[in-house]
This record gives sequence, structure tokens and C-alpha cells, in this order.
Amino acid sequence: MSRVVEIVEELVTPIVESRHFELVDIEFLKEGKNWFLRVYIDKPGGIDIEECAWVSEQLSEKMDAIEPDPIPQAYFLEVSSPGAERPLKTEKDLQEAIGSYVHFSFYQNFEGEKFYEGTLLSVTDETVRLEVKIKTRTKIIEIPRKIIAKARLAIKF
Repeated sequence: MSRVVEIVEELVTPIVESRHFELVDIEFLKEGKNWFLRVYIDKPGGIDIEECAWVSEQLSEKMDAIEPDPIPQAYFLEVSSPGAERPLKTEKDLQEAIGSYVHFSFYQNFEGEKFYEGTLLSVTDETVRLEVKIKTRTKIIEIPRKIIAKARLAIKF
């Protein structure tokens, strides 16, 4: 985790917790010539734009008060919902996603595939079980957690 992300997490956590929101993720990255600090928040039933704006204002004030500035370069602050395909970063996220349609991408090919999408059936410390549909048949796959690079909710088409 980058130092900027650590500092922002320390600052934003009490802000989101004061309103019983969930801090989903923080990213600090360069896209083209611009830097972006993205904070993703959520709550049961979803987050709205006014709530995102409030968190943005509170975080901005706290960031401006820090000396020396933890982000010396210009950047854009974005506070938003993680969206329908929210990342599954924590153990809690994975446990809460059981029964949901998910997408797992891998560090290396697994059974000849770079990713799988399906219904998450179970999660253990070592594996996840996924029910996937391959053409016209359903198959249950057990995936070692150590090969999962990214996990997120997915929209089933």
C-alpha cells in the first residue's frame, strides 16, 4: 500500500464511520498526465451523490490541513460509489458475496482460463467454490485463493 493511500485511509476512515458508511477502496494513480485520488464508499441501499460530496469536502479539509502536504503534485479527488461491479478486497467482502455472481481474474491461467465468472458458493482460507456455466452445462470449480489476482461482483447477462 502506498504511503499516500495509508495517510488518506487514516484521514477518511473516521469521516465515513461517523455516517455509518463503508470505506470500500482507495486508489492513488496516474492516468495520462493527471493524478487521481479515488475514494470509494458505500452503505446498505447504496450511496448518493450528496453523501459523496460531503465526504469529499470533509476529506479535502483534512488533507489541506496536513503539513507537509502528503501529495505535493496536483491531483483530482474523486469520492464515489464502487458501482455494481464493486471490488471484493476483504474477507468480509468475500463472505458477504456468497450467493452473488462474481468475477475472479488470476495471476496465471487456471484450467486454461485467465478468469472465471459465476455464482460464489463458498469461501475458505485456501479456496473459493464457484458455480460456472460453460455453454449449456453447469460446473462447480474450486479455485485456490493464492492464484486470484482480482475479485469483484459481476453483472450476469
